[in-house]
Amino acid sequence: MSQVHGTTTEKFAGLVDHLEKSLASGADVGASIAVFHREELVADIWGGYRDEEKTTPWDRDTLVNVWSTTKTMTFLVALMLHDRGELDFDATVATYWPEFAANGKKAIEVRHLMNHCAGLSGWQEAIVPEDLANWELATSLLAAQKPWWEDRSMSGYHAVTQGFLIGEVVRRITGTTIGEFFKSEVADVLDADFFIGLPESEEHRVSLVIPPPPGNFGDAAPDSIMVRTLTSPLLDATAPRHRWWRAAEIPAANGHGNALAVATIQQVMANNGQVNGHRFFSEKTGDKVFQRQVGGVDQVLAVDMSFGLGYGLASSYVPVGPRTCFWGGYGGSLIMMDQEMGLTISYMMNKMQVGLTGDTRGSEISLLAAVAAMS
Repeated sequence: MSQVHGTTTEKFAGLVDHLEKSLASGADVGASIAVFHREELVADIWGGYRDEEKTTPWDRDTLVNVWSTTKTMTFLVALMLHDRGELDFDATVATYWPEFAANGKKAIEVRHLMNHCAGLSGWQEAIVPEDLANWELATSLLAAQKPWWEDRSMSGYHAVTQGFLIGEVVRRITGTTIGEFFKSEVADVLDADFFIGLPESEEHRVSLVIPPPPGNFGDAAPDSIMVRTLTSPLLDATAPRHRWWRAAEIPAANGHGNALAVATIQQVMANNGQVNGHRFFSEKTGDKVFQRQVGGVDQVLAVDMSFGLGYGLASSYVPVGPRTCFWGGYGGSLIMMDQEMGLTISYMMNKMQVGLTGDTRGSEISLLAAVAAMS
């Protein structure tokens, strides 16, 4: 009996077979795939199970922690505020958040937060994972902290801190949290099933992520930017099992949704700023995303990365087209938008693989979808 449910157009039917094989092989336990092409939903499929024991089927409305794919929602919020004239990416962060100027950060600009160049990729003060549920503590510590490096042309992936940094700027501008702004201005507008801070009423739909095999830092020195970033605080993939994690706003890491929800929202990047008749930002603002801001070997990810305004762009590590932007999450989730093809590809799953940059499952799906779109 087929494990995969949902619909595709004829051209994209190969995705069903691909997901069937991935579930059968054990590469996936539960997953969803969604593809929009020229604003048409050409694939909306899901299958497998919500739990490692395979007792509860993954449904169309199942939600899962998508880790850093959440960051794309914060990028969208920042682009919207920029387009409204409320946020200048070239302004200093302290323009909006005066306390941030402390300890040598007066010249750091908002774009440096977007592009992982602010030098605040982890917390200097010793904190525990549960402290991430305390917004005031997390942001005030970052505001007081000295940057870990001074060269603003060097990126160091702000794995968890980025959401607090962008989120506090958003809060200072709008007077509301980034999760609340995102809900009212984006998710509710598009009727998209994505949450930054999961209401208790939605708990019954959650699939808990299945942690990956243990990883390590390789040859990285204990005082390296990589190790300091990924141990401050030391998070593991069991965090989403706890209600405190799901309920909090941790905008770089704890968004809950599924492939359809993520694709419904992020197709705004493939569609020049608009979705379903709703314009979120102008084409001029969208163009800025595809202008390379920084690139080179990232100090935390240890691979060649290029960043526009938040989103990843083409690099030797991710050889995509010039009008393609993307990001993904710890363990494997991926969202990719190609403006030239009008293509949005989303893959969200519960079984995690080792590494912040994921594995090949998402890229294989993206390749299949791109080939189908060109056929």
